[in-house]
Amino acid sequence: MPSALVTPASDATVPAPAAPTLSWAGNRLLREGTRTRILAGSLHYFRVHPDQWRDRLQRLRDLGLNTVDTYVPWNFHQPRPDDAPDFTGWRDIAAFLRIAAEVGLDAIVRPGPYICAEWTNGGLPTWLTASGIPLRTADPRFLDAVDAWFAALLPRITDLQANVGGPVIAVQVENEFGSYGDDPSYVAEVARLLRAHGVTEMLYTADGPTDLMLDAGMLPDTLAALTLGSQPGAARELIRRRRPDEPFFVAEFWNGWFDHWGTAHHVRGTASAAGTLAGIIEDGGSVSIYMAHGGTNFGLWSGANRVDGTLMATTTSYDSDAPIAEDGTLTPKFFAMREVLGATEPVRSAQPEFLAPQRIDVARGADLPAILDAAATGPRRVAATSSFEELGADDGFVRYTADTLLPDRELRLVFERIADRAFVFVDGEPVGEIEERGEIVVRGHGARARIVVLVENRGRVNYGSSIGERKGMLGPVLVDRRIVQRWEASAVDPTTFDLEALRAPAQPDTARPDAQRPGLATASFDITGAVRDTHLALPGWGTGLVWVNGFLLGRYAEVGPQQTLYVPAPLLRAGSNEIVLLELRRRGGALELRATAELGPEEEYVEEF
Repeated sequence: MPSALVTPASDATVPAPAAPTLSWAGNRLLREGTRTRILAGSLHYFRVHPDQWRDRLQRLRDLGLNTVDTYVPWNFHQPRPDDAPDFTGWRDIAAFLRIAAEVGLDAIVRPGPYICAEWTNGGLPTWLTASGIPLRTADPRFLDAVDAWFAALLPRITDLQANVGGPVIAVQVENEFGSYGDDPSYVAEVARLLRAHGVTEMLYTADGPTDLMLDAGMLPDTLAALTLGSQPGAARELIRRRRPDEPFFVAEFWNGWFDHWGTAHHVRGTASAAGTLAGIIEDGGSVSIYMAHGGTNFGLWSGANRVDGTLMATTTSYDSDAPIAEDGTLTPKFFAMREVLGATEPVRSAQPEFLAPQRIDVARGADLPAILDAAATGPRRVAATSSFEELGADDGFVRYTADTLLPDRELRLVFERIADRAFVFVDGEPVGEIEERGEIVVRGHGARARIVVLVENRGRVNYGSSIGERKGMLGPVLVDRRIVQRWEASAVDPTTFDLEALRAPAQPDTARPDAQRPGLATASFDITGAVRDTHLALPGWGTGLVWVNGFLLGRYAEVGPQQTLYVPAPLLRAGSNEIVLLELRRRGGALELRATAELGPEEEYVEEF
C-alpha cells in the first residue's frame, strides 16, 4: 500500500511565518522598525454585553488609548469537557477583536490558560482542576489539555494578527506565573504551544516587579512585562538591570482595585492614578491600564480569594474604580488620564443616560425548601462527606438531605468543613448559616427530623495556591458527637432554572408573618420611553440571585459594599420587564431602579510590592 506521505515538488516552497509587527532594541519598542508605544486598556469581552462592545471600545479610544487587551477565560468557553468550546454570541472573541479594529484599536490577547482576573477558578475549567492533574506545570496531562484548548481557540486569534492584516499585535504567555510556582519548563512549554498553533506576533510574559517573581516568570528572548500599581521608577530600574535592552512595559497598571463582599468599595484617587500613569509612560514606556473599563461579573462567574485563610468572594460589580465606570460613565479619572496620555482627538462618546428612578412592588412566591424540591436534580446517596466535584456539579448549589433522630432536648449540629457557605433547615424551618465550619443549636423532639444543608459556591478561588480547591460538604455533620451518615445530595444549578416552572407553587399571602422567609419573589415594571440602562437596588433583602427578563444578572448581598446591580439596556425591552429573585436569607420589600450606581463606602487602596 503506498505511503500517505507526499514529497513536494522541488520548486515548491513553504511560506515563511510572517514577521512580528513589534520588536525592540535599545530600550525602545519598535513597530516595523519605527519607534512606537503601547497605550492599552484592559476591557474583557466576557464582562460586557456584546451589544455594548462597540460603545465601550470607542470609550477606550476616546481615553487616548491605541490598544485594547483582553483575557480569554477557558471555562467561559468550555464549561464541560465533552463539549466543543463555544465561540458564538457572547463568546465570539473574533467578533470582539474585529470591532476593536473597526474602532481603530490594536489588540493584545491573553489566552492563559490561567488568567486570574478575579474570575471563578482563574479561568480554568472545574472539570480540569478537579481531575487531580497538577495545575500550571509541564506535566504532559496538563499540557495536553492546554494543547487541545489552544487548538480550538488560537485559529480565531491568529487569523486576526496584525502581520496578516488584523488588530492583534501581541499575545501574553500564561499569567503572572512567577507569583505561583517555579516549574522551570512550564512557561516555556506554553510559549511553544502558542507558536505551534500559529502565533507569530510578539510574545511577552507578565509578572510582579520583584526578583522572586521574575525569576520564575521570565523567558529568554521574550519581552518581560511587569504588573504593578505603584513605584514605576523602581520597577523600571529592576527590569533594566535584568533585561538591559528591553523596553519598559507595564502589562497591568492597577489604577483601581476590585471588591470583596463584606469589605469597603476600593477606590484610587484621580491624582494618584494619573501621576503613576505619567511615571510609567515617561521615557517611552508602554502600559495597559487595568482596568480601563471593568464591567460586570454577570451570572456566577465572579471569583474569590483566600485572605489570611478566609474565603473572600468577589462582588458582582467589577467596576474597579476604572476611568470608564461599569455603566459607561466617563469619570474624572478618565479626563485626567486622557490628559496624561496626550489625547487630542475629540471625545465622541456621550455620557450615558438612565431610566428614571422608580419603586417596584414585589410578589412573594414559594419558600426556599419548595423551590429546592422543584429545582434539584439527580439525587444520589452519598457518604457523610462529598464535594460538588464528586457530584458532577460546578457552580451554584448542592442540597444535602438526611433523616436522623434528634433527642428531645436542645442539641448541637456541628459542621466540621463546609466550602463555602451553608443554609441549614430542620423540618423545613431555617435554623442558621455556616461558613467554613461551626455549629447551630436546635431543639429536637425525640423523633426523626429532616435536615437540609444547602451549600452555596460563592465563587472559586482565582489566585494563589488554593486554585482548584473543592466545594461542598467536605467534613461530617454531627448531632452533638454522633455523625450523620446517610445523606442524599442533589445539584441545584441556577443557570438552568426553569423560572416559569419555579413560579408554579401557590403564592403565599404577603400578610403572613413569615412572608420574609427565604424563597422566590417576582416583580415587573414597564418601560414606556427609550430603553436605557439602570441600577437595581434591593433594600431590606438578604442575599441571593436575581434574574432580569430571564438573564441571570448575578449575586446580591446585604453585607455590601455593593448596593445596586448594573442592568445594561440590552437586557431590557420596551413594555413589560420581569425580575425574579431567589432569596436565601430574608425576603425584603419593594425593589428600586436608581439612576446612579451605589457601590458602597469608599476606601483608598493602592497596591504596592
